[in-house]
Amino acid sequence: MNFLELLLSQCLKDHNPLLDLQSSDRRVLQIACEDLINFLKVHWELIGQEDGDYDLIDKVQKYFEENSEEFSNFVSIWSGLWIKKWSERVKLLIGNEGSPQWSKVNKRLNNAEPLWRQLKDREEMKDILVESLVKNGEICGTSIMAENLLKLELGVYEEKHSWGNEQEKVVNLVNVTLRKARQLSYSKGPLIFVKIDRKYFALH
Repeated sequence: MNFLELLLSQCLKDHNPLLDLQSSDRRVLQIACEDLINFLKVHWELIGQEDGDYDLIDKVQKYFEENSEEFSNFVSIWSGLWIKKWSERVKLLIGNEGSPQWSKVNKRLNNAEPLWRQLKDREEMKDILVESLVKNGEICGTSIMAENLLKLELGVYEEKHSWGNEQEKVVNLVNVTLRKARQLSYSKGPLIFVKIDRKYFALH
């Protein structure tokens, strides 16, 4: 859906002209596009459906063809809300800033990775978390938060060596992370931490 990315890119630039979405801030556009797709899937009740991606493409194209101005206005409003959430929820960690906390979280995420890749239903589990996040008002970094919530909880299981009956553990994992996802909506401040090197600033 290149036209959706182009429309979103223009709307984000309208809200923040300093963004360089085709170069240094390309990742910002990718995350925003992913978040918009997640939002629309939840809105149209397509998330978790087998053909959800294809159905979404059809719906967006049809909506844009029939109501281009209305759809463009929606994306403009949504992107304004997203930019506001981005400033609230994303914190850049520069150099060694936040090292102890970062190291602990990063270690747990890395430890959970092999177990995460073994889970057959991981995408379905992510969809459940994304839906909960969106319905609770989180529209920024929804896929990132959903996956990390699941991996962090998996990391706890891995540390305790308590991953036994997979079906039972999957149900418990989803229930625990759903509760945490709902709690996030009541929290203030950053939820996504992006580690960048000081060289990043030397290059821009």
